[in-house]
Amino acid sequence: MIYLNGEWMPIEDAKIPVLDRGFIFGDGIYEMIPVYGRKPFYAQGHLARMQRSLDAIRITNPYSEARWNELIAEMIGRQPFENQALYFQITRGVAKRDHAFPSDAKPTVFMMSNPLATPADESYANGVACITAVDNRWLRCDIKSTSLLGNVLMRQMAADQNAIETVMFRDGHLTEASASNVLVVRNGVICSPQKDHLMLGGITLDATIDLARANGMPLEMRPITEAEVWDADELWLSSATKEVLPITRLDGKPVGHGAGAGKPGPMFVKMRAAYQAAKAAL
Repeated sequence: MIYLNGEWMPIEDAKIPVLDRGFIFGDGIYEMIPVYGRKPFYAQGHLARMQRSLDAIRITNPYSEARWNELIAEMIGRQPFENQALYFQITRGVAKRDHAFPSDAKPTVFMMSNPLATPADESYANGVACITAVDNRWLRCDIKSTSLLGNVLMRQMAADQNAIETVMFRDGHLTEASASNVLVVRNGVICSPQKDHLMLGGITLDATIDLARANGMPLEMRPITEAEVWDADELWLSSATKEVLPITRLDGKPVGHGAGAGKPGPMFVKMRAAYQAAKAAL
């Protein structure tokens, strides 16, 4: 069952007018909340980011936070699976095609939930391959917009090379990957770019930062140069579906130094354990 504009229905019965601005312009925002054992993970962080995205594109939130929490709980309860990827999006609604905002459009609200697909165990045990590229997307990457063509092209670039992600740099500094945040470990310190308009502030990144602090793992939030990425001891991806995942090859080269090069590092092993403990504690 899915939710569309106040009604629950089979997804096959769902219909959205072709003049919905989400279809015409990509004029909307979205969120995806991971659910473990029917309990949402960092749901309030996702709702807060949703509100920031709505504010940024000037769409009035159609529901209160309490109502969103009710819908999330009902969506989870209507599904037969324990672990879920709960997706929802809000567009500006249906209006005559014109770039300017319509004065009377009612936002379209869509929700669905699917089984949560996470990487295979071997990806956590052995790490994954990524490639790099210049970040040529727009300058408001902090908005979780449905207008994802830039990210789609970057992700396809990785897929074409049998890689999991494209790690991006802008003006010589790390931004993020096509569908993940990127963390760097150097000399025992976890480093993440500071949140700004050039990257999406990941809620899984927030969880990773919280876990690092709670477990006494040194952490820095600062600009990270491309040279630091190439000289990293460890590289990680973080996202709702990947959780925290080690990058062990970048552009075909092993990540890290010495005997540990090309293998998940000790800091990742510690973070992985902390993340699994946080999930179990929900």
